[in-house]
Amino acid sequence: MTDTAALTAPLIAGDPAADALRRAGLRRMRSVALGLLVFAAVVYVVTLDRHGFLGFVNAGAEASMVGAIADWFAVTALFKHPLGLPIPHTALIPKRKDDLGRGLEEFVGENFLQEAIIRDRIGAAAISGRVGAWLAQPANAQRVVDEVADVAAIALAKVRDDHIESLVRDALTPRFREEPIAPLLGGLLSEALHDDLHHGLVDLALEELHGWLVENPDTVAEVIGERAPWWAPTRLNEAVTGRIHTELVNWVEDIRDDPRHRARLALDSVLSQLADDLEHDPETQARAEALKERILDNPAVIRSAVSLWNALRRALTTSLQDPSGAVRHRMLVEISAFAERLHSDAKLQARLDGLAADAAVFAVDRYGAELTAVITHTIERWDGREAARRIELHVGRDLQFIRINGTMVGELVGVAIHAASVLLA
Repeated sequence: MTDTAALTAPLIAGDPAADALRRAGLRRMRSVALGLLVFAAVVYVVTLDRHGFLGFVNAGAEASMVGAIADWFAVTALFKHPLGLPIPHTALIPKRKDDLGRGLEEFVGENFLQEAIIRDRIGAAAISGRVGAWLAQPANAQRVVDEVADVAAIALAKVRDDHIESLVRDALTPRFREEPIAPLLGGLLSEALHDDLHHGLVDLALEELHGWLVENPDTVAEVIGERAPWWAPTRLNEAVTGRIHTELVNWVEDIRDDPRHRARLALDSVLSQLADDLEHDPETQARAEALKERILDNPAVIRSAVSLWNALRRALTTSLQDPSGAVRHRMLVEISAFAERLHSDAKLQARLDGLAADAAVFAVDRYGAELTAVITHTIERWDGREAARRIELHVGRDLQFIRINGTMVGELVGVAIHAASVLLA
């Protein structure tokens, strides 16, 4: 086998079993057409130089042979040279397969990839209604959930640590360096202060701090005692330390219980000033940017990102692999609810079908030329003789009816012409 044949053969290889059936059908129809031609020839010879009724038979047989041979020549000339003779305008497919491919490409583009046709076919298909009816079956909804969960778990497992490191180092970090962080932080802080979102965090922090102070007096005493003068009596240090602990607990409790406490108001003022400085003060903005750079330069950023991703992946994978897990259960609930609505809501079906049609039209407008060009590119890579053989294998059986019809029609025309000749004589 030549290199060209080796390259093109796999491109047009078909299903061997289906090809065997097509080949048998083609041989059968060829035998029928050839049998009619042979029968016409025998009848012509037997009735040669006969008159009367047999004269009509002879004329019909003669014209039948002419029609059969002419149509055999026409059909054969599509795929090869009849009788191996290099007659002009024969073996059309091997010679002009590239032109035929371009013509087929234009035909498909002009007659199938048109907006009106696409919208009509998608509308007639009622895709959303069928999807809704299919998903409304519990077994089908469960199948979708299982497939999505399995694919998602496999996809998560394919993401390696070095992928996350590369993403953070090569994509996210450079972007963060380019983006000024101070105005963003200032805006977020201003919005949080405007909506009093920080009060919840302050309340939580005060509650936790108060509880820790109450439960850990010895730790507080130890920390304060480390700052006491060495020459002070122990009993005095313990008394002072205990008093400080008591006052500290009371002070934190007062702040916790009084929404208008001076410490709270002072914190609000500090945060408001910080937000304003982050948005408008160049010096504060410069310090924020410097802090951002130090954070991004710290290797712990990448390690933390990888650790966070691994924790998230383990949690998601575990839940996805658990048939009764929360993720699968939630997916099934949402899919079932969507299917029920899609199956019963005609307006939603129309809207989704319209979106599907818009998407298909957009894809055709943008990539239609590339899609139809596949026809030309594929046919150009075919070997001419092999392409002709494959095409004949698919359509040759039906083309034999041309030969059969030519034989029958030729016979009728021959009889009619002979009858007209008799009448004129």
